[in-house]
Amino acid sequence: MEFRVKDILKIQVAPALGCTEPVAIALGSAAAVSLLPEKRIDAIEIWVDPNIYKNGLAVSIPGTDGLSGLDMASALGAMGGDPKLRLEVLDSVDEAAVTAAIEMVKAGRVKVNLLRDQVGLYIRTVINGGGHTAESVITGLHDNVVSLVLDGQAIEKSDLLPHAAGKNGTSRLAELEAWLKDLTLDQLIQLLDDLDDEDRKFLQAGIDVNLRLADYGLKHGPGLGVGRTMERLVRQGLIKRDMLVAARILASSAADARMSGVKLPAMSSAGSGNHGLTAILPIVAVEEFLSVDHALVIEAIGLSHIITAYVKAYTGRLSAICGCSVAAGAGATAGITYLMGGTKQHIAGAIKNLTEDLAGVICDGAKGGCALKLATAAGTAVQAALFSLQGVNVSFTDGIIGRSSEDTMKNIGTLTTQGMIETDRTILNIMLEKQFSNV
Repeated sequence: MEFRVKDILKIQVAPALGCTEPVAIALGSAAAVSLLPEKRIDAIEIWVDPNIYKNGLAVSIPGTDGLSGLDMASALGAMGGDPKLRLEVLDSVDEAAVTAAIEMVKAGRVKVNLLRDQVGLYIRTVINGGGHTAESVITGLHDNVVSLVLDGQAIEKSDLLPHAAGKNGTSRLAELEAWLKDLTLDQLIQLLDDLDDEDRKFLQAGIDVNLRLADYGLKHGPGLGVGRTMERLVRQGLIKRDMLVAARILASSAADARMSGVKLPAMSSAGSGNHGLTAILPIVAVEEFLSVDHALVIEAIGLSHIITAYVKAYTGRLSAICGCSVAAGAGATAGITYLMGGTKQHIAGAIKNLTEDLAGVICDGAKGGCALKLATAAGTAVQAALFSLQGVNVSFTDGIIGRSSEDTMKNIGTLTTQGMIETDRTILNIMLEKQFSNV
């Protein structure tokens, strides 16, 4: 099946309010509650895969003044979430819903189950209330509600269920990823030729959304305040605002805001808001140093989303490797190289340079510290592009680097899906040993 760049943007890029793992949990609860005739909620039980658990454990939930936890996310979605808003499900949550969710969690009426052997994104939510039982299942994508059941009867028609499945029952995402894997870097770049005015407007909207987060982070310094701290260091003359630092400041300040629970959406990429920040903002930061038409910036961001989706097709949605580094970072460095007039060979070199630099960065859950990783990914994306444009390219004889950028990205997928399974389990075990207080 043939896809166009419009399909990639539609399937892979969407606004998301808050970290997408607790948001997905909230969406599952909101979807289940929508089935209950009286909307009464007595108890909630959820089952999640290890990576949803890992990423939803400690990150702040938007609009809650710093509350966190999978149980809290589920209760918030049930008490005040609007499932029709998909990844912005929590936008409708008000103070009353937060209070009700806190009381529900304190009363022990939300139970979280970790499915240690589950592979791939999976969230099952069962809600009992008013003598009824409602259930939802989300798989594959953070907002992909594949099943709705009320009192044992499957709901066949709902706006929350997928309207278009792929051939032989496969998902559109699975078909898109299979198609992407067959493309060369040259073909991926050629997809930009199909960008129309609607696509360009959508890509610009992504810039605007993510810049609002960055602006908030710079003004208020929430979370770790990584971006604002770097900006202060520039003003103090301790570091210089060059391309690398500008990219680090913009990406990390947005992550500071997002990961601290600021109630502003991010334009996500490949199912992750932080991926979206990494895929977009370093390219925006570089623009101020170049004399280029803004239309080229839009194209560069389009390429960034495409390359990010390509890498994620091999690594999977969630993994032990930081996708902001190796997937969105690869997208960003490809986009930056393109923006600076680089050839296909330059883009390939930049992707290999970045991979050699950041392949070992682990994902140890979503939290405020992700802003540090986004700062690293953003700066390295700029550096990898500049190095490649100056003829500095990592040799295929080095470690996991392949002869081509395509082989290199495939190797990242192999490392993730085969080589770091035990690493992922170990990271989760370390996190589980900690005691988190949600309320």
